[in-house]
Amino acid sequence: MTNEQSEDLSKAETIDWLMEDGRRAESIAALMEAFCRRLIVGGVPLFRANWHIRMLHPQIRGITFYWRTNMDGVEEIEREHGTELRPEYLNSPIGAIVEAGADAMRYRIEQLEPPYAYEILQDLKEQGGTDYVAMPMRFSTGRVNVASWSSDRAGGFTGPQLTLIYDVMPALSTVLETMVLRRLAVNVLDTYVGRDAGARILSGDIRRGTGATLRAVLWYCDLRGFTSLADRLPLADLIGLLNGYFEIMGGAVQAREGEILKFIGDAMLAIFPLPDGEEGEAYVRVKVNDALDAAADAIKAMELRNRELQAWGLPVLKAGIALHVGDVMYGNIGAPDRLDFTVIGPAVNLVSRIQGLSSELMRPVLTSEAFAAQCAERLVSEGLHPVKGLKEPIQVFGLS
Repeated sequence: MTNEQSEDLSKAETIDWLMEDGRRAESIAALMEAFCRRLIVGGVPLFRANWHIRMLHPQIRGITFYWRTNMDGVEEIEREHGTELRPEYLNSPIGAIVEAGADAMRYRIEQLEPPYAYEILQDLKEQGGTDYVAMPMRFSTGRVNVASWSSDRAGGFTGPQLTLIYDVMPALSTVLETMVLRRLAVNVLDTYVGRDAGARILSGDIRRGTGATLRAVLWYCDLRGFTSLADRLPLADLIGLLNGYFEIMGGAVQAREGEILKFIGDAMLAIFPLPDGEEGEAYVRVKVNDALDAAADAIKAMELRNRELQAWGLPVLKAGIALHVGDVMYGNIGAPDRLDFTVIGPAVNLVSRIQGLSSELMRPVLTSEAFAAQCAERLVSEGLHPVKGLKEPIQVFGLS
């Protein structure tokens, strides 16, 4: 059997592997690692591979997956939006294929002399590379991604070896597209509904009316004076202020493993879930203190941001944060064709009422009595106060 016949047979086996075992890989990185190793077993002298995949994400333009023969696993590098405008991207094989519509390109590095057409060729030359090939990976949506392959063997790739890679690209693109769509779904759900709600949706928990009782620390914050700001600021400035405010509040919550449930105008509702089966109150105290630390961090960050806003001649921001601990109904609620994972119940009503008191009392952080019972040494009573919807006044607490 000739080498060419062997590689043709390897092509069929590789495609079968992609459609059977490859598509069950736990991640894109795991698929890349296994696929590159199979190419080497099939006789392809591969020492480096690079997959550049465009993503649908509010902050990430794409992800580059790097594989080397001398490294464990695959390195992932996220590329932020704006990368596509940078000279180092535009003047690269990836930019030429994705942005300029170039077809597959090959450079026999060992036969080239500087200056090189692309900087990557110089890098590969210094690493001992002899051959470089970049190919478009086209998804069914028309989105173009790029796969590049490098050899360090004298003479580089043979014609049949490149044919092998080229012929399996449609199968590889099909498997990759499925995995990317899954990752995109996770990204979009995490961004717009939160990690836990996104996981529930992907697991099939999507029927309207489903839900469960959940004990949680609740966080509710609101921006003071937002109506007057909205009336007098240009829209772009207003959106910029809101994004900065939510970045501080949401970042503080997420840094302490809380989950943002929703933004309501200039307000934000979040929870720190208390898992089922926890014995004793020790874990509750930990999460209560986490939430209080997050609130303190947010207030400090707001003070720093306000100094910047003053320096820029923009209005400063004041916010109130309310904290409570209690049972809520966490479920899938809404119209038949428009659902929302959210929390409802008396505890949610109470934390929103406490937030209203924070404005009246001019305290940046207020908590309920149930919350304060878990960290009494860090809080001081602000007295009894009536709240809408309750017959009896409630006692609230502020940071000592």
